[in-house]
Amino acid sequence: MDISKLDKDLVTIIDRRIELSRLDYSSESYDDLEEDLHDLEDDFQENYGDYLEDALHEVHDEFCPDSDVLLPIAYLPKKIKKTADGYDVDFKQGVYVEVDDYAGNETKLVLLPKPVRIILQIDANSREVVWTAK
Repeated sequence: MDISKLDKDLVTIIDRRIELSRLDYSSESYDDLEEDLHDLEDDFQENYGDYLEDALHEVHDEFCPDSDVLLPIAYLPKKIKKTADGYDVDFKQGVYVEVDDYAGNETKLVLLPKPVRIILQIDANSREVVWTAK
């Protein structure tokens, strides 16, 4: 697996999502940009889906075995912000999972780049990197 290409392609999708979120639905370029984003997501799933699904199965098996594994693209945040080091999200982003160790918390898994990693969002102040691409 070419991890640097995976990271680059993930950054492209996230940057496109950021760009799209800044547009109004009535914008002339909204539909074209949205279609381009869907094409990027389809290619991403085709190129990296098996690798990332294996990683997600490992994470689910260890942390949240009662939650279903979804397609990797589902774990991408809807809202994301650029930082000096890469990208960050607030704790509300990600796919909800049931984690016995954090019962009572709305724990979520989210896939982020720079480096490609899966983060367990525990609450507003706590998160844990539970997998990093190698």
